[in-house]
Order: sequence, then C-alpha cells, then structure tokens
Amino acid sequence: MNTIFLFISGPEIMVIMLIVVMVFGADKIPEIARGLGKGMRQVKDATNDIKKEIKDSSEKTKIDTDVAKDINKEINAVKDDIDDLTGPIKRQF
Repeated sequence: MNTIFLFISGPEIMVIMLIVVMVFGADKIPEIARGLGKGMRQVKDATNDIKKEIKDSSEKTKIDTDVAKDINKEINAVKDDIDDLTGPIKRQF
C-alpha cells in the first residue's frame, strides 16, 4: 500500500531526506527538529489562546455558541435514521 502525504510518495520523501542530510549534515538534523518542534508548539499554544479568548469573550457578551452543537446533533440524528433504514439492506449483501 502506497502512503501519500501531501501528494508525496515514499521514495520522494527518502530523496528529500537524503538531500536534507547532505545539506545540513547528520549532526544538525536533531537541532533542526527541536527548533521545528518548538515552533509548532508555539503555534499550537497561540491557537489555543486565541480559541480561549474567543470563547471567553463570547461568554461575556452572551453570544450563542451552541449553534454548532445543535447542528451536529441534527446531523447525527439524520445519520442514525439513515443507518436504521440501510441496516437491513446492508446485512442482506
């Protein structure tokens, strides 16, 4: 089974990794990975802070944020209804 990650296959990833090792050297790769990890962590923390600020401000101004939850409930109810209807059909095959 061929794994596709952003339209890049396994051999292409290996070629990219080989080029990275040739350019930066094997001893620099852990430092680069640590830097990327820290950067990703900072982005994740900033995203969580933004979400928290939006949630807090919506609660303070009493904006209804349950609309998405209500829509998800309705979608799940429709999925359950469809599963109930198609269950016997699927079992026959």
